[in-house]
Amino acid sequence: MKVVTSEEMREIDRKTIRDYGLSGSVLMERAGLAVALKVKELFEPRKVIVLSGGGNNGGDGIVVARNLYNWGWNVKVLLFSKQDKLSPDCLAQYKIAKKIGVPIEFKTEVNEKDLHSAVVIDAIFGTGLSKDVTGKIADVISFLNKSKVPVISIDIPSGISSDTGQIMGTAIMADYTVTFGLPKRGHLLYPGADHAGRLFIEDIGFPENLLKSQKLKIELLEKEDMSLLIPERQKYSHKGDYGHVLIIAGSKGKTGAAFMCAKACLRAGAGLVTIGVPGSLMDVFQSRVTEEMTLSLPDRGDGTLSSEASEKILEFLSNRADVLAIGPGISDTDNIKKLASTIVLNATVPMVIDADAINALSGTRNIFKKTKAPIILTPHPGEMARILEGSKGLASGESPRRQGFKGSREIEQDRINTAIKFSKATGAYLVLKGVPTIVAEPEGSVFINPTGNPGMASAGVGDVLTGMIAAFLGQGLDPLETSILGVYMHGLAGDIAAGKKGEHSLIASDIIDSIPEAFISMKDAL
Repeated sequence: MKVVTSEEMREIDRKTIRDYGLSGSVLMERAGLAVALKVKELFEPRKVIVLSGGGNNGGDGIVVARNLYNWGWNVKVLLFSKQDKLSPDCLAQYKIAKKIGVPIEFKTEVNEKDLHSAVVIDAIFGTGLSKDVTGKIADVISFLNKSKVPVISIDIPSGISSDTGQIMGTAIMADYTVTFGLPKRGHLLYPGADHAGRLFIEDIGFPENLLKSQKLKIELLEKEDMSLLIPERQKYSHKGDYGHVLIIAGSKGKTGAAFMCAKACLRAGAGLVTIGVPGSLMDVFQSRVTEEMTLSLPDRGDGTLSSEASEKILEFLSNRADVLAIGPGISDTDNIKKLASTIVLNATVPMVIDADAINALSGTRNIFKKTKAPIILTPHPGEMARILEGSKGLASGESPRRQGFKGSREIEQDRINTAIKFSKATGAYLVLKGVPTIVAEPEGSVFINPTGNPGMASAGVGDVLTGMIAAFLGQGLDPLETSILGVYMHGLAGDIAAGKKGEHSLIASDIIDSIPEAFISMKDAL
């Protein structure tokens, strides 16, 4: 499903009105009716207070009030605007509602009497909000949030940025949000997703070709589409048909990262997995591996890889492996920096780069533009910030901050645009981990992953994702298909595991154990 910005949605509105002759007043009627029907579905008849602004979102709210009033509900509209400031469509709805007898008051405050036993319809601001909410309306929103009355927001909770999900001064905490045509970024990005509550997407008559336009570059991953990407297992096949993955992972004190990555890789369908490990730790690995194979590599005698291991790794990749995954638990020393850069610049197989390998490469100028094979980077926001700080001159010789690249907090505030800009500039496929995880590809398309849960904020969960992505690469999926299927299945396995263990007790190995069930559940979508 496509996901839009406020401007993209306005353009869909404009084209619907201009090119298809469906007037704005008709769209408003259908939007208001859709919300009224949802209120009727969710609640028994009761008192309803509609908080309306003076724009078209407020007009939608007045239509809701009129329909509920006609159905015999106890309705009142509080209009937070002067009559001469109403938009043309909102003014038209105001006049109709007044003639019908809907109680409407012009005021900019709400009291306990207004809210007592009520359902509140939030129609104050829509998706076009461009400045922080302040003054009396901010006071109303704060009072409403403290009241604990059920709230249904129209289009998006008032005070939430439609494009970033950020709170603009203050914002309504809705129990439900009813939006139209397509979800907006702010519904899916945090903290907006928390404020939206349960999201309903209603059809109000926008032409299908506008909603599925190739010009809309952001999509929400859906189970049915993801199920079609799962590689088929042919009856006449062998392990070599499903890829041989070399995983460079682990160091003294961090061997678990290698085991989890490798086990997840096998559970996700890889035919063969070899773990490349520091030679001094071979006894540790040999005593624990079962289905995995091991490759002893030169180390520094302290349980970390030597830069001299690059020659053996590149030889193995050239002769035996189809995919490289590098990074989980390899540590971050000067030797690792040299090793990682040598391998990434010279390897000719697709690569998944994670964790310590990302940190090791983050100070290497422009390295992601110089690789000989496709790469998938899987950073969390902190690692992303380090990549950007170290990848100066990505596009024009300027520093990343001059080009708009920022620190981890600012990345969290604008995850989608950060991912788009980086992937376009480097040619890398980017899996920006977090809530939600964002996948970006060099042509400018972005995918938002809906699966996963707070229990996955646990050690080793990223290593599991690296193994799963590497497995799908080995089974012949292209880097984009690999990335989106990997994050979706990883989150789905985490959701299944949380259903059994609970979020508080969830650990990475629980997710690995749930990968088979995730595959089985995907068959239901076919």
